[in-house]
Amino acid sequence: MLTFRGLDVRAGARLLLSGVTAHVAAGDRVGLVGRNGAGKTTLMKTLAGVLPPAAGEIVRTGPVGYLPQDPAAADPAVTVLDRVLSVRGLDRAVRDLRAAESALAERGDERAMARYVRVEAEFQARGGYAAEAEAARVAAGLGLPDRVLNRPVGDLSGGQRRRVELARVLFAEPGVLLLDEPTNHLDGDSVAWLRSFLAGHTGGLVLITHDTGLLADVVNRVWHVEHGALEARNTGWHAYLADREADERRRTRLRATAERKAAALQAQAGRMRSNVATATRARDMARRAERMLAETPPPRAAEKVARIRLPEPAPSGRTPLGAISLAKSYGGRPVLAGVDLAVDRGSRLVVLGLNGAGKTTLLRLLAGYERPDSGRVVHGHGLRLGYFAQEHDTLDPAHTVGRHLAAAAPHLSDGEARTVLGSFLFGGDDVDKPVGVLSGGEKTRLALAGLVSSQANVLLLDEPTNNLDPASKAEVLAAVAAYRGAVVMVTHDQEAVAALRPDRVLLLPDGVEDLWNDGYADLITLV
Repeated sequence: MLTFRGLDVRAGARLLLSGVTAHVAAGDRVGLVGRNGAGKTTLMKTLAGVLPPAAGEIVRTGPVGYLPQDPAAADPAVTVLDRVLSVRGLDRAVRDLRAAESALAERGDERAMARYVRVEAEFQARGGYAAEAEAARVAAGLGLPDRVLNRPVGDLSGGQRRRVELARVLFAEPGVLLLDEPTNHLDGDSVAWLRSFLAGHTGGLVLITHDTGLLADVVNRVWHVEHGALEARNTGWHAYLADREADERRRTRLRATAERKAAALQAQAGRMRSNVATATRARDMARRAERMLAETPPPRAAEKVARIRLPEPAPSGRTPLGAISLAKSYGGRPVLAGVDLAVDRGSRLVVLGLNGAGKTTLLRLLAGYERPDSGRVVHGHGLRLGYFAQEHDTLDPAHTVGRHLAAAAPHLSDGEARTVLGSFLFGGDDVDKPVGVLSGGEKTRLALAGLVSSQANVLLLDEPTNNLDPASKAEVLAAVAAYRGAVVMVTHDQEAVAALRPDRVLLLPDGVEDLWNDGYADLITLV
């Protein structure tokens, strides 16, 4: 279904993968794993045909459906159902059928009847009413109920629009699915439905996700990307982890044995060098020790992790940020209505609500990226605001990594900026890399680097753990836990809420604010 040979993958001038070869057959469900920035997303884009390979060939023998981390915006005027149906051309078939039905009802002549018969045959050939029902079923499984199917895509929240794109890919003709972080913005029920759908998928699948539960339940093969190479294993997730751990123990034992023997040879050679009669044998022993070490690779070095420390908050008044009667509508549909909010110095607020309830909209209004239809945002004395956007739309793709940080933290010298970027694993030439070529995890790190340097005393965090590998996620959560400023967080992640230790909760769309208690914990993955 999909084969690649001798593939080189680049991000700009940087070679990410070299000479990799693998294939995906029907029934293969591959977990593509590796640290942020290793090349997973760029490889996925290359397999999907979005990016050309730097070298090698890719052979596709069937349909390929691709969900990128940041799906391209659909026409906002298209309805949800038409957007999903469009992947099979059924949206046009449905429109043509409705038009033929109207013409037949109005005129009723032979020409109208002939057109109706022809159009209905085309509609049935593409799946007909059963396909429409299937599209609605997929949408419902991903949290898009019947009531939103006829709404324009432009009326939906960012999380709902991503669900539409995922539904569209899953509804496509059977083939190879390439899914990059498909669980972003999904609630617990939708993740469970997706897990069941993918486990039963009969075509090919390549999956990038940091949801280890999804990997455990779905994949039967693993591709691990590391240091420019792709290691392919025909095992499930748990077996892969066990094999990798056993390999590491074996490498450690072999290396220790080789080092012990090499040290003994080197010591013996050292004793023999001073004697002319044995000097030649001493050189041979030394070379043998060197070969022994060269032929026995050391254990894998521990992966570097960004060291994240959020800023010491600048002094502020008692209530640095507030909102009075905020209201916002899209396409005539109210999203927020009369929301009041007071963010006190050092307070910790979690915002909960179903997708489309206005969580991201609220943070964008508070951050000043959108204007309310009515009501106002109140900036208190000494406010310094830091905003982390879940879609990274505050990052200019045309800027370089270094230019972004310079704009976010103009008080830093060039040397200080490079030190900050280095702590977030942007070293050397990475400073000149365009933001547009970064992976989702790298964009998250860059956005966090801007926050770290901002001296913010109020942080607005919208899904800050999306796209992060487990080690980087642990760093982010530790930084959130240690931060002494105020935080307003939107998240589906129970671990993120545990790190936040909220003192208050805001429930949307009703705008009800309450003191936090453990009874609200059950709502986190449902929203």
